Amino acid sequence: MDLAIEHDVDLRGLNTFGVPARARTLVRVGDARQVRAVVDHPELGRAPKLVLGGGSNLLFTRDPDAVVLKVEIAGLRVLHDDAQSTVIEAGAGVGWHELVRWSLEQGFGGLENLALIPGTVGAAPVQNIGAYGMELAERFESLDLVDLTTGRAVTLERAACRFGYRDSLFKQALAGKSVITRVRLRLPKPWRAQLGYAELQRHLQRAGIDEPSPREVFDAVCAIRRAKLPDPAVLGNAGSFFKNPVVNRTIRNEILEEFPEIVSYPLEDGSYKLAAAWMIDACGCKGRSVGAAAVDARHALVLVNRGGARGEEVLRLAESVREAVRERFGIELEYEPVVV
Repeated sequence: MDLAIEHDVDLRGLNTFGVPARARTLVRVGDARQVRAVVDHPELGRAPKLVLGGGSNLLFTRDPDAVVLKVEIAGLRVLHDDAQSTVIEAGAGVGWHELVRWSLEQGFGGLENLALIPGTVGAAPVQNIGAYGMELAERFESLDLVDLTTGRAVTLERAACRFGYRDSLFKQALAGKSVITRVRLRLPKPWRAQLGYAELQRHLQRAGIDEPSPREVFDAVCAIRRAKLPDPAVLGNAGSFFKNPVVNRTIRNEILEEFPEIVSYPLEDGSYKLAAAWMIDACGCKGRSVGAAAVDARHALVLVNRGGARGEEVLRLAESVREAVRERFGIELEYEPVVV
């Protein structure tokens, strides 16, 4: 099988931070067969691989040594639809927001809380993306992948993916070892609005909407995100750079004694999620910069490229923010993007 192999490829336009990097070798894969062909290739098969979707959860600090696999697998379809649920399937190269919008156009609600999240469908399970009171895992049915060592095609159900808060099997045991090719989601019926997130509730209340439709929830989420988060097409960024730390009740109460204003959220297992943005803001880091990289003035979780920033500058800035939070709160923030 002929492969679309490119050499010395500029990656600046393939990562949403817009930082410079070059790939020695890049292969565009449009289906599972092409992924298997890479594994079977006499030269490419032995080389380390870097899987690249929309480049929205990635920070290049150097030129990658690995062969870059640019996932461009297309396709959207309804697999099943009955009175209880609808199952939809998307190729891993489809834009996530495109999938959310398409599902609404087909008349299927259930993904609207996850609107406007950057990146591709194939990257969504890796991060177990979430926003406004919902995580991907709640709608996930199964996925197909190709093992980058054996070339074997595998289907994984939800339990096998080991989803956690911004975590999954694909960030742990399978990190860098597979390419997700297709994802299936189950949308429950009857549809019910997920309005547990206070900011979303307030937005709808201000609009005088008491019983929103899926489209009205979608529009509200998009409006909120656009008001508080910079558009990567305008100002390079990878969305939230830091995860909200999860701590046990004892640690949360100890922090509350010293910082009673800290924002925290109880989780089902008895632990607490602390608002990283609040802590970063409390450390005075909003607007902090290193070279052309800066902490966004509107949202402290977002690091931005103000123009011409290098990945090393973004990483130095992130380290300085993490050190400030560690010194003041005794909490170690984790990065969301993969640093190369």
